[in-house]
Amino acid sequence: MTAEVVAALAAADVPLSPAQVQAALGSEPGYESVQTTLVRLWEMGVVARRPDGRGHVYWPMREAAADAARRMRAALAGRRPRRSAVPQFVGGFDAADAALLRALLAGIGP
Repeated sequence: MTAEVVAALAAADVPLSPAQVQAALGSEPGYESVQTTLVRLWEMGVVARRPDGRGHVYWPMREAAADAARRMRAALAGRRPRRSAVPQFVGGFDAADAALLRALLAGIGP
């Protein structure tokens, strides 16, 4: 669900509330699941948020995320063999980062 939430935010032209993200995803998942996912993504720095009424609205951290991705690719670019470098890099992830990577990879499949 993480990848779907990020995709819904990325497709929007404006920051979205949890209810708006839920509406973009359809009837499932429930509101609380969407809200929990948004908070976790915010804690990981994947999305940003600001207060809006009694809650928050969220948007993807596109520039920060793109910059971090460029740095990661650059760090791996000179490492050979990649079969050694990539597992060592991923092996340093905490549980939340590993879960995010699994979710993203699951959404990329054929």
